[in-house]
Amino acid sequence: MYKYVLQLIVGIFTLVVSTFIAWYEGSAITYKSLEWGYSTPFTNMLNTEITNGRDISQLDYFVYAAKFQPLFPAFMMVSVFYILSVVSYYLVKYKPKWAIGFLGLIGCIMILLSGFIFNSPTIGGRIFFWITLVSGLISIAFTVFVCLRNFKYIVSVNIN
Repeated sequence: MYKYVLQLIVGIFTLVVSTFIAWYEGSAITYKSLEWGYSTPFTNMLNTEITNGRDISQLDYFVYAAKFQPLFPAFMMVSVFYILSVVSYYLVKYKPKWAIGFLGLIGCIMILLSGFIFNSPTIGGRIFFWITLVSGLISIAFTVFVCLRNFKYIVSVNIN
């Protein structure tokens, strides 16, 4: 149990540090008024008119950082996937039926997210497309593996 907790602590620490760095890098949008119309989906969703940089939502900092400085937002995405993988590995060992649903849900969400950012014109968008697509496919593959392993166990128990 301690090895799972230690891995979760490392994953959460990496997530927190990379989140703060990405947030700082994304704050550069407040000075780039030409990007306000293209990189502020959360502010636009709130129907807020941007007259100066202080009107921009904090979540839009992450969008800007992901589009133009994708290193730490990519670390964020990978660390979230790592945390979810540790949780799913724990579930596979102790609750395989829950693991099937959990891994399947993660895989579907990741593939759906990759569909939203498909064909992005920025390098950060392309990086996030591949991260989410590969993560989703890995989750789906592990879901199938756990299903087959669980089915094999059920069949062998029923035969004996």
